[in-house]
Amino acid sequence: MTEYGRGPGSEPWHPEDPLYGDGGWEGQQAQMGQQPAYGGQPQHHHYPQQQPQQSQYGDWGHGQAQQYDQQQYDQQQYDAQQYEQQQYQQSYDQQQFAPQQGQHGQGQQGYPDGYQEGGWDGTGTHAHVPYAADPGDPYGQQAAAYGAEQPDLYGTPDAYPPPEPPARRRAEPEPEAEPEEKTDWDPGPDQGEHAFFAGGGADDEDDEPEGRGDRRGRGGKGAKGGKGQGKKSRNGCACLVVALVFVGGLGGVAYFGYSFYQNRYGTAPDYAGDGSGQNVSVQVPEGSGGAVIGRLLKDAGVVKSVDAFVSAFTSNPEGNKIQAGAYILKKEMSAESAVKMMLDPDSQANVMVTPGQRNIQVYKVIDEKLDLTAGTTRKIAEKQFEKLGLPEWANGEDIKDPLEGFLYPGTYAAAKGMKPEAVLKPMVAEATEVYEKYDLEEKAEALKLDGPLEVVTVASLVQAEGKTLDDYRKMAEVVYNRLKPTNTETYQLLQFDSTFNYLRNESNIQISESEINSNKDPYNTYTNKGLPPGPIGNPGEDALKATLNPTKSGWIYFVATDGVSKTEFARTAAEFQKLKDKFNASRGN
Repeated sequence: MTEYGRGPGSEPWHPEDPLYGDGGWEGQQAQMGQQPAYGGQPQHHHYPQQQPQQSQYGDWGHGQAQQYDQQQYDQQQYDAQQYEQQQYQQSYDQQQFAPQQGQHGQGQQGYPDGYQEGGWDGTGTHAHVPYAADPGDPYGQQAAAYGAEQPDLYGTPDAYPPPEPPARRRAEPEPEAEPEEKTDWDPGPDQGEHAFFAGGGADDEDDEPEGRGDRRGRGGKGAKGGKGQGKKSRNGCACLVVALVFVGGLGGVAYFGYSFYQNRYGTAPDYAGDGSGQNVSVQVPEGSGGAVIGRLLKDAGVVKSVDAFVSAFTSNPEGNKIQAGAYILKKEMSAESAVKMMLDPDSQANVMVTPGQRNIQVYKVIDEKLDLTAGTTRKIAEKQFEKLGLPEWANGEDIKDPLEGFLYPGTYAAAKGMKPEAVLKPMVAEATEVYEKYDLEEKAEALKLDGPLEVVTVASLVQAEGKTLDDYRKMAEVVYNRLKPTNTETYQLLQFDSTFNYLRNESNIQISESEINSNKDPYNTYTNKGLPPGPIGNPGEDALKATLNPTKSGWIYFVATDGVSKTEFARTAAEFQKLKDKFNASRGN
């Protein structure tokens, strides 16, 4: 009997009891029930003989504290001093086992009910009684006493094989990782390296599932060495990639830095001299600036860089005089030489159409620029006018030149080697674009004209007779007033000298009345009412705007009183006669 006693549960209830925390051998009862305990002798239930023992040991069936006979079990006292004095010897042989069996046989018979039939409060645990070793008992080989010199084998983890009692269970410690062996090539520790540089990855993970023992069995250090070689190869590739990225980054920074410096502070690339001698034609569009011209010249191989040309263009005081048109230049010229050559009239391979200019004059200039026989361009215009891009409404009866009024004023390229139709097409295209912009079809209806062609015809008359912008609007009103059916001054006769000069291909202001009145050509507005069959020249944009927006002052007469630049207007025949007298006086008539 212990000095602390035992509670109703499976463990000693006093914390200072050496058996405190001893949960017994739960989970082993099935095994113990299968083999005879205490030397292999069967236990018999002699209930009449158990009363004395039960009175000594207490009521085990109700979980009460066990009472031990002092004479028989005084060696089982748990006081520390008594352990040292009354300890048992650790070694017991088989011969000592028999007497002890006889000695304890009677006592053992006192509690077989709890051992085999679920006694001890049904917990299945029993006290640690120091019996002699029993070969049939699985716990018989343990220490027979709790002496101070004997180790407490129940306090070691080996005393409780799985499954352990709940009170003894604790989390299994993590197995310590086996340190990797160093390879000969590794100059130092690589612990803590990133997985990418340490060679970690899917390849290493594939080796792990076989276990630590398998790795040792695959060759020990040799296997490790193979893995180290793989890591070395991967480390080398990683270092190479990093080096390439680093060098590439430095190269990119250096390149962009150099480019920035060159663009900001460096001299622009440029050729030297006046060119290689090979001629090239470059056409400059309307409204082009220095940068646009420089890009065109660079694309044609004339200059080496746009920046060089822009620098030379802005440095030359007359650089802004370079106009749209075609220029005959040389390849691989210095930018300064290219600017000077473009300012030279001899290098300008252009045809310029001026407002009011007739087609016959334009054809003559084109022949000269293309070095063609006189009249060549005119013949092509008469034969191929339908292929040059005229609008559908550009047709009419008795028209002398279908392209009249459609060679829009401007500058166009005309260099040697070009065909006449290649020069005429851009002129027609420009005229068509401008006329579409002003929506002449709608404007013709508002002005009571018969289609867009008559609008262009009026504009050509305004351009031919007017001298200033103010004259253009007044001249347009004169045309519209004379075309009115209610006109009782001229009876719808325009009586413009410009129309008669057109049919004669002249520009003569001294025309006799007999000559005019005798000519019945459709373009003679002295003998034919209304407008001529078509335009008599190529009107500019100012004349076109005035035609679409005439004055409303009642003007119906006009006279160029100085015969050159001054035109005066009148509303009545009497006022007109005064203007005629003024004109005759200026001419000495």
